[in-house]
Amino acid sequence: MSSIRTSVKCHCGQRVISRDVMQTGYYLRLFGPSYVYVKYRCSRCRKLGEQFIKQEEWEGGILKDSTEELAQEDKDRFENLGAIDINEVIDFHFALENLGTIDGVDPSTPTKKVKQRSSTEK
Repeated sequence: MSSIRTSVKCHCGQRVISRDVMQTGYYLRLFGPSYVYVKYRCSRCRKLGEQFIKQEEWEGGILKDSTEELAQEDKDRFENLGAIDINEVIDFHFALENLGTIDGVDPSTPTKKVKQRSSTEK
């Protein structure tokens, strides 16, 4: 198992990324391991925090935000689906309301369209 740290985390559990970092520096020692100092403000809890990370465990990309890129075919498929309209939101709301358990979900079953009332109908 690798001893390299994959991320810096706040005490609340939020991952610290480069935009949260206020200061970094080196804490060099003559004997024993040297450390990298990271001072940050958490984007979730807004508290100041600091950590000392062993220089051997430090990696340049440790503070980079990991973005997951979609494949081009997935991007095209999502663009072709178009925007979510209000009827789809209403259908989803009622489907969640009538859902007993997550096991009751059948993705192949189409949902029925709900007629939207206009503001003049009562």
